Amino acid sequence: MWKDIWPVYWKRIIGAGIGLFFGIIYLIVGFWDMLFVALLVGVGYWIGKEKEDASHPLAPLEQLWQTFLKLFRPYR
Repeated sequence: MWKDIWPVYWKRIIGAGIGLFFGIIYLIVGFWDMLFVALLVGVGYWIGKEKEDASHPLAPLEQLWQTFLKLFRPYR
């Protein structure tokens, strides 16, 4: 079963696993409702799904860097 699922959905699985990891750490450090853990798992799954579906990065770092340089270049 994993041999069929892993090649197709590996980014979603890793994203949900990272969310679960941080959720468990948060529960160990301080107990909150399980809804918060579910939110972290859901966000991790969503990030993994977005990385899987899109070939571009989630944050346009190059565009942000160019905007930053345009804003602060006059102060050089």
